[in-house]
Amino acid sequence: MTPPGTAYAYSGGGYEIIEAVIQDVTGEPFAAAMKTLVLEPAGMVDSLFAQPLPDSLVTRAATGHTQDGREVPGGWRVVPELAAGGLWSTPEDLAKLLVALVQAIKSARAPVLSQDTVRTMLVRQPPGPYGLGAAISGEGEALALMKRGQNIGYQSFLILFPFLGQGMVVMTNSDNGTTLANALVRRAGQTYRWPPLGALMD
Repeated sequence: MTPPGTAYAYSGGGYEIIEAVIQDVTGEPFAAAMKTLVLEPAGMVDSLFAQPLPDSLVTRAATGHTQDGREVPGGWRVVPELAAGGLWSTPEDLAKLLVALVQAIKSARAPVLSQDTVRTMLVRQPPGPYGLGAAISGEGEALALMKRGQNIGYQSFLILFPFLGQGMVVMTNSDNGTTLANALVRRAGQTYRWPPLGALMD
């Protein structure tokens, strides 16, 4: 045990506590609350928290692959922890979430989160690299937000420079996907002359 603010450790399980709080406060199942509070306001029509994936959507889901190139048995794993890893989505939909965050920064009238909430999210909480929900680096226009999604068979990246209004989403269906995602993010950085991402890409 260490005093708060003196050490950092990633905890996916912490999101299960948040999931329980959201259910208690809204009185709704987590998936329904997220649809009402986040997915619909952001226009994320191809996203849902569902485990297992409904049969009607199975043909649209990308099959995961292990490091040696084999398909994940069953195509993917069922993840009962919805808040920590139970979101099904598309790059376009996740980009809509990034747009919603930028809108909140630029206007007090935003569809998903308030301006104050988003600005609080972008404050790094020492001693770790994270703000509220994503890793943070830089300051001012060079401030970057990054979230990496890593589950068996899939590797994904979400990058946003909120004060520049630029970012990208890369989703892959392979345990080797980080190599491709890193290359795409770095090439985008060169093309659009993004500030250095530094340790966020390590």
